[in-house]
Amino acid sequence: PMDLRAGVQIGERIDEDFPQLTMAGGYDHNWVVDGPAGTLRPAARAWSKKTGISLEVSTTMPGVQFYTGNYLDGCPAGKGGALYDKRWGFCLETQFFPDAVHHPEFPSPVLQAGVEYRQETRFCFSVEG
Repeated sequence: PMDLRAGVQIGERIDEDFPQLTMAGGYDHNWVVDGPAGTLRPAARAWSKKTGISLEVSTTMPGVQFYTGNYLDGCPAGKGGALYDKRWGFCLETQFFPDAVHHPEFPSPVLQAGVEYRQETRFCFSVEG
């Protein structure tokens, strides 16, 4: 259920009996972005069959966290008093790998004094159909 490269509906595998999904209550995991960190490259794509809205994420970061709103229920009301339930949204968050400071083989998230830090993430929306 963790191999999403071929494209699947977000909810299609989310309740499978798989330890990583069970512990997180759904997806809340980091994926490695293919290609050399520091260069802008595709990281994720999501689209809605119902609306045709598409989101493409590109980044210079080494990873992308995919979170499926597993704990939205019970959150304060949103805009206009809207109430959200479990999994009523998702996030694609570009980032360094979790726990990277303890893994010298991972790209380093440590910022040195006086060194310029720059990353880029693009969220491109379109409508298909």
